[in-house]
Amino acid sequence: MANSRSVRGFLAVIGLLFPLLLQGCSGLLSRTPPPPPPPPPAPPAPLVEEEPDKSQGKKVEQIGKASWYGPHHDGKETATGETFDPDELTAASPTLPLGSTAVVTNLETGKSVKVKINDRGPYVKGRKIDLSQAAARKIGLTHKGVARVKIVSTVPHKARKNLARKRRAPTQVAQEAPPVATGAPVQSSVQEGTGSAW
Repeated sequence: MANSRSVRGFLAVIGLLFPLLLQGCSGLLSRTPPPPPPPPPAPPAPLVEEEPDKSQGKKVEQIGKASWYGPHHDGKETATGETFDPDELTAASPTLPLGSTAVVTNLETGKSVKVKINDRGPYVKGRKIDLSQAAARKIGLTHKGVARVKIVSTVPHKARKNLARKRRAPTQVAQEAPPVATGAPVQSSVQEGTGSAW
């Protein structure tokens, strides 16, 4: 009898615990695994600084006197090998690279013109540029002949190196026969490089 009582007590305890046990197991079975942790945020992209366009070159500004040349040079060959045409917007410069362009502004009239540098000159002290007749007409230079101007040009990097090299080149001294011994002092003549007859 004591045995049956202890069995009944055991069954009663199991009966009370069974629903709790069943509920706990069902919770374990139906539970979904937790989602994986979110990935760490991507590091910010490095800031890319735009490099200046070296192909554009450096802006060169000059202020000085401009003159013009016209019909008497029509048809002659320029330093670039082109035929000079006074009706084209071209110019001669002693320093700007051949083939480059420049904006020339007459400081008296305020008028500007864009020209292509296709020749060398002028070889007159103090003059920075020689304009074709058409270019001179655009800025009101044909009546006066010479005017103070501002020249703005973009010189490519490679051309700047060549330009600097040309500026540093020593002036060539003409080869002369040995001087004849006289009482007068000896003078040497200096030969200037000329690209054209201007």
